[in-house]
Amino acid sequence: MTSLPAGDREKLRDHFVNIAPDQQAQAWNEMWQQKVTPWDRGGPNPALADAIDGHADVLGGPFTQGKFGDPARPPRKRALVPGCGRGYDVFLLTSYGYDTCGLDTSPLALEAADSFAKQLNRNAHYPLRNGLEGRGEAKFIVADFFKDAFLSETNGGQFDIIYDYTFLCALPPALRPKWAMRMSQLLSPTGHLICLEFPLLKAPDTGGPPHGLTAELYEQLLNSPGREVQYDQEGYVREDKRVERADEALERIARWQAERTHGVGQGSDHVSIWRHLQK
Repeated sequence: MTSLPAGDREKLRDHFVNIAPDQQAQAWNEMWQQKVTPWDRGGPNPALADAIDGHADVLGGPFTQGKFGDPARPPRKRALVPGCGRGYDVFLLTSYGYDTCGLDTSPLALEAADSFAKQLNRNAHYPLRNGLEGRGEAKFIVADFFKDAFLSETNGGQFDIIYDYTFLCALPPALRPKWAMRMSQLLSPTGHLICLEFPLLKAPDTGGPPHGLTAELYEQLLNSPGREVQYDQEGYVREDKRVERADEALERIARWQAERTHGVGQGSDHVSIWRHLQK
């Protein structure tokens, strides 16, 4: 996080000291109220676009059947962006044809998303991709990712694409197993979780948000959703305390270093794609 203004880094970290998990939503709303939003990069992360463009054979396109431009127009796949903020990545996913839901616990964040949407020239800033003739729908909901209430506003069901960037790293470590279980629950049987792994160069024991993460942590969490992870004194996953793969596991099918990403993660950000364990 060295490229962020030092004052904002300190305000963000200090604001969350001793904040209990059930107080997180209010704490994030207060950051928006104070206009301390160092996580806001002003646009979508290009690593997400590269992941979709480079792995169309894996992700399968935005329709439940058929290919891009299919005149039969089968139903669109559904995407979810938890902790969406102003919604940059939501609009990017809609430009690829996905009906996309952005979640945030902060009402002020989604007020900012609404304001951004009203002034947004979608054709200029989010042109349609891959020859599509129409974009997906963008929907924003103030909701708790860990609770089912928002599903009634999305026609229920699971999601074909879930995108995580600066969401896991924003959570207190105690919520990480719950994060993994929720990802497993919300991802459709044939769906894909795309994780933009960040921050990978920050030592885990330096606190957060954002909390330092590792590839091993993602693997351990998603290998055994809902189960506690054992850490060493420096906050790294203890390899000698790995747990067995659970039935709810997500398996990693691809991982690479992002060629394009926001400056704060350039040279260290990695992208990984996960799916339900194939039995």
